[in-house]
Amino acid sequence: MRTRRVAAIDASGCFEHSANRSGGKNRKAYDLHRVRPLGVEFYVRDPQAVGRNLLGKVLVRRLGRVQMAGRIVEVEAYLGTDDAAAHAAAGLTPRNRVLFGPPGRSYVYFIYGNYYCLNVSCLPDGVAGGILFRALEPLAGLDAMARNRSLNGEMTERRKRLLTTGPGRLCEALDITRTRDNDLDMTSPDSGIWIGDDGYRTRDIAVTRRIGITKAADHPLRYVIAGNEFVSGPKTIGPLSD
Repeated sequence: MRTRRVAAIDASGCFEHSANRSGGKNRKAYDLHRVRPLGVEFYVRDPQAVGRNLLGKVLVRRLGRVQMAGRIVEVEAYLGTDDAAAHAAAGLTPRNRVLFGPPGRSYVYFIYGNYYCLNVSCLPDGVAGGILFRALEPLAGLDAMARNRSLNGEMTERRKRLLTTGPGRLCEALDITRTRDNDLDMTSPDSGIWIGDDGYRTRDIAVTRRIGITKAADHPLRYVIAGNEFVSGPKTIGPLSD
């Protein structure tokens, strides 16, 4: 029987819960030390390539002694000044300046007066581009994520899917705000938010149109790990071709 793994944190560190369909659980440490940070060169590329390659990587959040982490399973690419749906389409402004700056920086914005969204900048310094993180599969820090999301009770499979499925939930679970977390270096483990590789290899990637926008809505720039249960919205509309 295939085993599916997710993780939770307590005062002594990060733990992975391995659960099969019969409900049995086995606590095993998830070793965040095996996550190697992605360098700046990873982001000095077309956002379409960066978005595809980010799938399966690990987003790590550190707040004091608490660490949370999730596998990236859904992103959207925004192509810069020529992309009508991108914030950069308005040109350089105080709000979007991170997108025009060095690659690999966090861009956080507040939307609908209700929640934050996390992005990472792409392309060389001075050229705007970015990736929106839409969903993670939780790996470490589930208890902390649940507290941040005000989700009480037993960590059921359904509750796990409520933690980081969708960009607003993701930021709430990781306690991400613009005031504290905008323009951080996401290539450095010393940062409060960074991205690394733990050796996981994504097998099936699919592409869909971007979600929740009206401008340039038909562009197929949303990348997902096909069939992953933590993906928000439509799972696939077909295979991704290189």
